Amino acid sequence: MNNKPGKVFFVFIFTGLLLWFGYAQALTLSVESDYVISSYEVVLVLHELLLVFWLGPDIGIFIWSTKVANPANSDATRVTAAGMMHTIDLFPRVCISLMLTVGGILTEVVGIEHAWWQWIAILPLGPVWLTLVVIAYLKEGTSVGETVAKLDKWLRWIVVVSVPISVAYATSIGRMDNAPWVSAKLLIFAAIVLLGLLARRHLDAMQGGIRELAANGSSDALNAKLVGSVKSARPYIIAIWVGLAVASWLGIEQPGSIQSEMRSAAVSVTGDMTQGGEQTWK
Repeated sequence: MNNKPGKVFFVFIFTGLLLWFGYAQALTLSVESDYVISSYEVVLVLHELLLVFWLGPDIGIFIWSTKVANPANSDATRVTAAGMMHTIDLFPRVCISLMLTVGGILTEVVGIEHAWWQWIAILPLGPVWLTLVVIAYLKEGTSVGETVAKLDKWLRWIVVVSVPISVAYATSIGRMDNAPWVSAKLLIFAAIVLLGLLARRHLDAMQGGIRELAANGSSDALNAKLVGSVKSARPYIIAIWVGLAVASWLGIEQPGSIQSEMRSAAVSVTGDMTQGGEQTWK
């Protein structure tokens, strides 16, 4: 999408759909209670949507990248696949930019309190990061876009370093004793951001190759360059998917939390009763 109005339209459509799906799902959850959408339901659904719109398009980007690298495809097909990669690349970028802010609000809603100085970082992070992502996307190929993309990259490195430090501090003062799964999710998030930065280093070589492909057509050297770019980035991308899967499991099961212990105890009691044995809490 090289047309600026088209890019702007795409950004607004994506944002609108994300908000609409979030509202609809939150309303569905509220039917199970009192038909009133609570703040917890809204933030929880938004958190889940960010994961879905992050992982799904990310898999799509990788699939399209293999079509770009495949020399068996025609040059026109490979250039079209590259355009699809660029189009859907906005989805995971938007989602990752909002994830920490939404996650911070969600943990506060469920009882993990944050100090006022932490909110100074948590609340602006999402809007600021999202702004950088959108500007870099809309201004790609310009000096402004390149500058903003560099700022986005530096912000990601700050997240990679600061999140583990924050987790270590919270753990040292005992604030995460009842929610060790949150600490694990935060560390996984930092690792995913790092893996994304490393994958981009390998995929950046593909960008120049795509321009060359569109301008001059394929060649043996160009094909080898594109194949090598995808192949070298593959381990990082797969590791990102594994990290997202583990983080999702942690969010569902919440190991180490009071709720998780209560579920385990309930399962143990139910099993004992089914077998006709003594009711015991394990």
